[in-house]
Amino acid sequence: VPGCTVEVLIPDFKGDWTALQAVMDAKPEILNHNTETVPRLYKTVRPQAKYFRTLELLQRAKQMDPLALTKSGIMLGLGETWDEVLQVMDDMRAHDVDIITMGQYLQPSRFHLPIARYWTPDEFARLKEEGDARGFQWVESGPLVRSSYHADGQAHLSPRLDLVNQ
Repeated sequence: VPGCTVEVLIPDFKGDWTALQAVMDAKPEILNHNTETVPRLYKTVRPQAKYFRTLELLQRAKQMDPLALTKSGIMLGLGETWDEVLQVMDDMRAHDVDIITMGQYLQPSRFHLPIARYWTPDEFARLKEEGDARGFQWVESGPLVRSSYHADGQAHLSPRLDLVNQ
């Protein structure tokens, strides 16, 4: 459909790059895999996942299809520090991530991890500035931001749309 973009939100496939290739062969405009948290908290927040495997997946996706935009998000409020969040941003950029989303973690039930702290709107605004300074093509940062937040605005970044519209 002309002018229509497809964003896929995928698991890490436990490092099965053949599965990732199958996704990339479908030519999504945006490939999203959420980093979720900082490396120090991975064993607690994402015990089934590995931080560097997440980064590798995002970079491999870009290598498999350079026209695809890569996207990842992190939740804040689980005990991460300011410097750890900046390091995640740096790691994402070093692994060719184009779009980042940052939002406040909200405990979905009493059985889930508790909120360590609430990040302020001003802190989220500063993180947006940090993301922009690092060269992300799009940065969404705010307490209520989720990975799909303003996805319609991100869609226009796709170089594939330029090729289709020529």
